[in-house]
Amino acid sequence: MIVFPNAKINIGLNITSKRQDGFHNLESIFYPINWVDILEINKSDTFEFTSSGLTIDTNSNNNLVVKAYCLIVDKYKISPCKIHLHKQIPMGAGLGGGSADASFTLTALNSLFNLNISVKELEILADSLGSDCPFFIENTPKLVTGKGDNMTIIDFDLTGYYIKLVNPNIHISTKEAFNGIKPKPSNTDYSKLVVSQLDNNVIHNDFETTVFPHHPILKELKEKLKTEDTFYTSMTGTGSTIYGLYENEPLFTCSEFTEKIIKL
Repeated sequence: MIVFPNAKINIGLNITSKRQDGFHNLESIFYPINWVDILEINKSDTFEFTSSGLTIDTNSNNNLVVKAYCLIVDKYKISPCKIHLHKQIPMGAGLGGGSADASFTLTALNSLFNLNISVKELEILADSLGSDCPFFIENTPKLVTGKGDNMTIIDFDLTGYYIKLVNPNIHISTKEAFNGIKPKPSNTDYSKLVVSQLDNNVIHNDFETTVFPHHPILKELKEKLKTEDTFYTSMTGTGSTIYGLYENEPLFTCSEFTEKIIKL
């Protein structure tokens, strides 16, 4: 079985309060985009995990794909599998690639072994792997609140627009991004947001205030995209990817970095 875990972007990202469990409450729109990894899972006599593409700088036992597989093995006692991940989505880039890989592993195993796990149960399993993971179970635009686990279907549609994503190959950890963050109530009602209301002066990513001072190239990239025919620009997630939204197909302009143009 071959599946294609996809990335996501954040439309706005506000950190609204600190929780007693150590996490933070947030508000954002998560929007799936067609930048994908390739994940192959087949039944086998023994378990094996391999990877190719971008270098994954972690022990395989700590990979979210392996952790997702182990969750299903422990709970549903499935037979071994061989899993291969071809990594194309940059890591530490705010695109949710690792979270998508984990959730697609859960849904693929559910299908491969006819486990009949409900969407809700899959989301609970995904949440134990990471805050962004539950989003990729249904993988549709959602208003996301809480620590990222409260999701509501939202009528927000970028179909027909173009997105340019630029990643300067900088890995930003979640810990680094949260260092210095100052939670405050959001002034945006994301539940009623429509594309025509996207405004950089109103819809913004709070992590830009903590990440840009340490990585000024990101601010430079955002300002560069603003000079193009964009109607909205932002950093996604905790960085380090900067994106611009366009009505017309843009040109490639940052050849020294990882750059992707997608029609949504």
